[in-house]
Amino acid sequence: MPSNASAIGLCNFVDVSPSPFHVCNTVSVQLEEAGFVRLDEIDAWPIEPGRYYLIRGGSLVAWSTESSNSGRSAGSTPDGPFRIVGGHTDSPNLRVKQHPDLQSAGWQMVGLEPYGGAWLNSWLDRDLGISGRLSVRDGNTAREVLVKVDEPILRVPQLAIHLSEDRKGVTLDPQRHVNAIWGVGNSPKSFIAYVAEREGVDPAAVLGWELMTHDLAPSAVVGVESELVSAPRLDNQGTCYAGTQALLAAVENPTDVTPVLALFDHEEVGSMSDRGAFSDLLNTVLERIVLGRGGGREEFLRTMAGSICASGDMAHATHPNYPDRHEPAHRIELGGGPVLKVNQNLRYATDSAGAGAFALACDQAGVPLQRYVHRADLPCGSTIGPITASRTGLSTVDVGAAQLAMHSSRELMGATDVKAYADALAAFLAPAQ
Repeated sequence: MPSNASAIGLCNFVDVSPSPFHVCNTVSVQLEEAGFVRLDEIDAWPIEPGRYYLIRGGSLVAWSTESSNSGRSAGSTPDGPFRIVGGHTDSPNLRVKQHPDLQSAGWQMVGLEPYGGAWLNSWLDRDLGISGRLSVRDGNTAREVLVKVDEPILRVPQLAIHLSEDRKGVTLDPQRHVNAIWGVGNSPKSFIAYVAEREGVDPAAVLGWELMTHDLAPSAVVGVESELVSAPRLDNQGTCYAGTQALLAAVENPTDVTPVLALFDHEEVGSMSDRGAFSDLLNTVLERIVLGRGGGREEFLRTMAGSICASGDMAHATHPNYPDRHEPAHRIELGGGPVLKVNQNLRYATDSAGAGAFALACDQAGVPLQRYVHRADLPCGSTIGPITASRTGLSTVDVGAAQLAMHSSRELMGATDVKAYADALAAFLAPAQ
């Protein structure tokens, strides 16, 4: 696939996936087109080799045990190893409060609050839509309704420069300064009722919601030679897209390992949830795969000991306007290929063995490898890598693709890096034998 086709594919993926729930839906559509079957955690799982996936809220795990059909051992041997690509579906944004209806100075407002480490000033003066899900009464049970309003219904206005002290702007208070305007007048309006009606739901049936804002400007391939991707949520939908493409490629090239894609919600707020990387989700799925292959606890533990996970997240490219904020001996370039991330204080999980496994995958894919180290005098961010390693005992390596403007409402990455990242992850999932 030409590099620009991959970049356009990423743009399309991001634009239809404004929330973690939509990411899972978008990935599931691509998986089912490739023959994957959705499983429910409360059901008995099939023991036949095949392509399967499950969704828990805003998290998704997909895998294939088909290698037994090609005369190889992973699908039929209980302790055949896993190769796992991990990532996260959530991105920093502004989310709707539980009592969102506000009025101020003649304006109808919606109460919002930051989710994760959102770069707040980047959310000002943007046309915002709403996405997420509703929990709706259906008799004596509740059902889920996906929400996607791709219209400019919200806006968080900047303060005019003439009203700031010394015309230097203001320090944004996340409690007072990020509420959105959605109308004028003094007649109370119900925002949740509006959203429900837009989705064809009786407002009185709404039991709960997880709603968030998204920037409506379309993702685009930009630059004088179309060498860049400008899009929201590249952190970490860049990995969700590349990881999905990698799994789809790996299942067409079965090896002696079982390829797995694990996309978790809630990474941006610490992963401590029923579906975050701290949960039992991945361990449970992997053990049930081993049980389905006829193994027991012993085979599961042996499988885990021989398995490895690539924790995929985006990486900091060296910023041309702030080169002093980066480790001078580790310049990271857009268009320079996948990034191996190392931190001596284990903010990343990479060790030399993991580095070797990913370097071999890049060699196999024919793509260059960049090595990232954070400045020692600045606090380093983290990923699902250390969490996954400690929760599962899996050998784990932290990798990513380079970008600028991380945690902004709009981010930037290299167009050629999309395909290079996907190719490297595909080689990791299907290593040369």
